[in-house]
Amino acid sequence: MEEKTRCFIAIDLPRGIIKEVERIQEELIKKKTFDGKLTEGENLHLTLKFLGEISNSDIEKTKQILHNLKKGEKKFETSIGELGIFSPKFIRIIWLKILGKGVYDIQNKIDASLKHLFKEEERFMSHLTIVRVKKVYDPKIFIEKLKEIIPKKIKFEVDAFYLIKSELKPSGPEYTILEKFELE
Repeated sequence: MEEKTRCFIAIDLPRGIIKEVERIQEELIKKKTFDGKLTEGENLHLTLKFLGEISNSDIEKTKQILHNLKKGEKKFETSIGELGIFSPKFIRIIWLKILGKGVYDIQNKIDASLKHLFKEEERFMSHLTIVRVKKVYDPKIFIEKLKEIIPKKIKFEVDAFYLIKSELKPSGPEYTILEKFELE
């Protein structure tokens, strides 16, 4: 049986964005409203498409498709948006929104170009997972305190996206870049 590799396609983040996420994470910790695990700076990325466990042949096909797709694709600017959670009833992720039409455009093109190999995204939301929440002490207070944290409106240029291998280890995920796709 062919070996499978857990993969996803993502945008890497500049140091300035990672520093801002670390500042936000520190503010969240000071609020003392939850227990959870912070996403380490080196593991922060904007996932455009999760591919799952895929074969080596599908990795090669994906690389070829993405190299063809990136031709003519331009660099674009994006910025940080607000902090949030997916559901106040079941708080498991604290995310930071990433704004900009360019993110949605490139995600849609990637999704469409790979639809014969992988299931299309049902609903893409441009966000960074900055905390995985284990326990919230008081949801109402947690949400109030979350609203107090205002991310700085930092802009950044996206000049590439990546095919990344993800290995889940007891110490946390380990990411390896399989291929870089530079935008023009």
